[in-house]
Order: sequence, then structure tokens, then C-alpha cells
Amino acid sequence: MNARPAPEFPEWPQFDDAERDGLIRALEQGQWWRMGGAEVSAFEEEFGAYHGAPHTLAVTNGTQALELALQCLGVGPGTEVVVPGFTFISSSQAAQRIGAVAVPVDIDPSTYNIDSEAVAAAITDRTRAIMPVHMAGLIADMDALAKISVETGVPVLQDAAHAQGACWQGKRVGELGTVAAFSFQNGKLMTAGEGGALLFPDEETYETAFLRHSCGRPRTDRHYLHAISGTNMRMNEFSAAVLRAQLRRLDEHRAVRDERWKTLSALLGEIPSVVPQGMDPRVDRNSHYMAMFRIPGISEKDRNRLVDTLFAAGLPAFAAFRAVYRTEAFWEIGAPDLSVEEVAERCPAVEAISADGLWLHHRVLLASEDAICDTAAIIAAAVAAA
Repeated sequence: MNARPAPEFPEWPQFDDAERDGLIRALEQGQWWRMGGAEVSAFEEEFGAYHGAPHTLAVTNGTQALELALQCLGVGPGTEVVVPGFTFISSSQAAQRIGAVAVPVDIDPSTYNIDSEAVAAAITDRTRAIMPVHMAGLIADMDALAKISVETGVPVLQDAAHAQGACWQGKRVGELGTVAAFSFQNGKLMTAGEGGALLFPDEETYETAFLRHSCGRPRTDRHYLHAISGTNMRMNEFSAAVLRAQLRRLDEHRAVRDERWKTLSALLGEIPSVVPQGMDPRVDRNSHYMAMFRIPGISEKDRNRLVDTLFAAGLPAFAAFRAVYRTEAFWEIGAPDLSVEEVAERCPAVEAISADGLWLHHRVLLASEDAICDTAAIIAAAVAAA
């Protein structure tokens, strides 16, 4: 591959005086935890309003957001949760950590989102939740999943860790009628290093979640009368202050990423053997957490070499998620009564994308048009050489 200058990409995370002012504001208020301060409550109100949700709860991180939501939906020992086989492992581990069995199913080979037909086939009398993951910010088929939910009585929990600001047919994530979980880990589209949030369509589930996230203790309790079992998942005031600032630039960033992805996906589509992540026309706002693409037919070994080549050329490139069931962690607890190969046989698209998929960090999509063109040229040269 001919050497060429590395494109210039913005740093991530991004911050300015808004974050600095927020941290000072949180510091000087004199109360640094949510029960005495004002930042967490303000963030919950602002984040919920932005996503169209009537109730919002900020928590420590996205993984615990999923665990908490699953508990509130009745998930626990002896139950099952349907998850995509292709996702970051927190999606399955959230169910497994609270005693449930995670049941991986296949995905759509174009959008990389959970396959609704596979979901329907996986439902049993032990299923207590269906967990779509809005992969790279592209919302899953919420119409089909809602239909399955109505027919079976199994609730949907949106893993929206990638989907801040996304919309499905004009509806924001908080307007889709289900619980939704978000992550604010360092690489996410808005971040405080760590953090998470839950959106709730009803007050009862929200109130249960609030108790469980605060050691089961009612807001006004002064005598340690813990009402239900819980743990400490409370977000601190400093994280909330940073996230309030991050939220204010989310729309601007999303608009830039959307324009850059149009350019990059078109250029990637012109490269022989390269297939960019597909679109669903019902998704009218894609948050573009990752710039994802496939090279169908490449071996996992050669894909990994290609990732190393792109990284050496200055691109923030990564291999796609490994199938959750092809990790040792998945089988430690809460695994289905099947072998690895039996699960894999049910998930052909997961198997393929885990081996031939790549992604670029979303800061690439905040770069200039020239940098996008250079990125595509580097990928084209690397693929040709491979």
C-alpha cells in the first residue's frame, strides 16, 4: 500500500467552557451527590425532554442501566432474555449477572440489528424481555418487535447505548413506548467518562427503578427503612454537570455525522468487496455512533490484519464485535443449554459479520470532507493490498 498522510480527525471527548462551568457549578453548590444536589435532577429533566420520555433516571453506567431495567421488568433466576448475538457483551451480561439466561439470536446482515423473525422463534414461556440493540445508532425494527411484544406479552427493552438522538418514523427513543437504556462511557456520543440513563414510559416502573438504584431507600427516608432490595447506582453531580454540557452539542454533532456518513458510505460502496452498513428508511434520524462496514468473504485473520493496517495508517479502526457466544465470559453463567456450534448454527449473519466486519470511531464522521475522502482512499488501498 502506498504511504499517504494520515487524515486529521477531531479529538474525543470534546469539551469547552460549558463543561468547565458545569464542574465548578457542581463543586460550589456544596452537595456532590444526587440526593442533595441539583445537577442530576436537571440532567434527567433535560435528557428526558430531548428524547420525549415522561420519566428519566440517571445511573452509574450503561451496563447497570440494563441490569436495573431488566430487574424492573421481572427478569431474574429461571427466566430468559432474548438478545442479539452481535453486540457488545454488556447486553448479554446484564441479563446473566442477575441470574437469567441470555438467548442469542441472529441479526439482519445489512443493518446489523436483531432479526425479528429470529426473536419470535426464540420466545418461550420463560422469556421475560426482548432486548434489541440499536447498532451504531440505527434503530432496530421497532414495529415488528412491538407486534411480537403485544402477541406474546413479553416487554421490549431498548439497548440504546449507541442511539442518543435517534428517531424511528418521527418518534424519539423515549416515545416508542418501552424502557430504554443509554450509556455515557468515554467513547459514546456524549460522555462523562462513565454514566448511564434509563427512560421509562410509566411512573410505576420509574419509581421502582429509583428505589432499586438507591439501595431500596425512599427519597424522604430518615430512619433507614429500605423498602425493597437494591444497590447503589446513583450518578454523581459532577458527571451530570458534564453531561448537561455534552447534551447541548449533540444535535450539531449528529447533523455533521449524518452528512459525513452519506459521503463516506457512498465512497466505501465504490470499493470492490466493501459493503457499508445498510439503512432502514423508517429511521429518520440515525445517530451514527460508528461508521461500520463489511468485507464479505474475508477471513477473520485477514480482517484483523486489515484493521492493523488501517490503524497504522492513522485511522481509528477496530474489528467488529465478536459474537457474544464465542467468548468464554458468555458461558460462565446464564448460558443456554446448547453448545457453541449449536448457537452459531442459529446465527449465520452474526457469524459472518463477527469475522468480516470493521468500524471506525465516530470522530471520523466529525472530520472535514477532505478527511473523509482521504479515509476512503486509505481503506481502498488497504483492501486492495489485502
